[in-house]
Amino acid sequence: MKYAWIILGTLFFAGCNQDSNLIWSDEFDVDGSPDSEKWTYSLGDGCPDICGWGNRERETYTNNPENVRVEDGNLIIEAHQISAEDSTYSSTRIKSHNDGSWKYGYIEIKAKIPEGRGVWPALWMLPSDWKYGGWPKSGEIDIMENVGYEPDNIHGTVHTAAFNHMTGTQVGNEKKIANTVSEFHTYAVDWTANNIDFIIDGEIYHSFANDGSGPDAWPFDQSFYVIMNVAVGGNWGGKHGIDRKIWPQRMVVDYVRVYKKRP
Repeated sequence: MKYAWIILGTLFFAGCNQDSNLIWSDEFDVDGSPDSEKWTYSLGDGCPDICGWGNRERETYTNNPENVRVEDGNLIIEAHQISAEDSTYSSTRIKSHNDGSWKYGYIEIKAKIPEGRGVWPALWMLPSDWKYGGWPKSGEIDIMENVGYEPDNIHGTVHTAAFNHMTGTQVGNEKKIANTVSEFHTYAVDWTANNIDFIIDGEIYHSFANDGSGPDAWPFDQSFYVIMNVAVGGNWGGKHGIDRKIWPQRMVVDYVRVYKKRP
């Protein structure tokens, strides 16, 4: 059934962009560990350099089956409370690698997200080579971010040297959609040399344009890879505290697909 959806998805996308085709995907059809030819991991708590992954998060990332696995045609990323006494958690941050890095394209992820105070799921992209320097100079594309205390509020954002959350100048938008936890939705970006459109269920709700001023505003002329994670707590996810009664919480990903225009 999923392969039928690949064909339909290709036809749908090609209908909007006649010269586009599917160049990379993971349908998560084989139970067990995620495909090691396509995915690797960020592990630990970010220490010693930026403990809490720079956002004062409370999780430690692992590649253990408890936290990440493929089952019943889906990728599961599951956050668990490790210790009630010191409120520590385990989760997973998985990222595409090898050929899973692209300059421009239509990147679409179909997912259900977790909910509850303290949970912070994200589908996002970082640069492969950090051409313009460390974060945020080389850019970040947040396809989908959510904080669990607002389960129906989806955010799409870019971060650059000129526009980033450290200075309160990040450029993004949000869209309210129902049933983000109980139902799958598609989250996508259509990224070209001139523009990044943010899309939910086929509808554009935010656009970020290349203003031509250079890499401080537009570092998005280099290859980026996909990251999927469920963080716990942190400056944003933990803004209203962490509910210790909701764990475990999981993000369920049906597929990741990347389309690109033919040369």
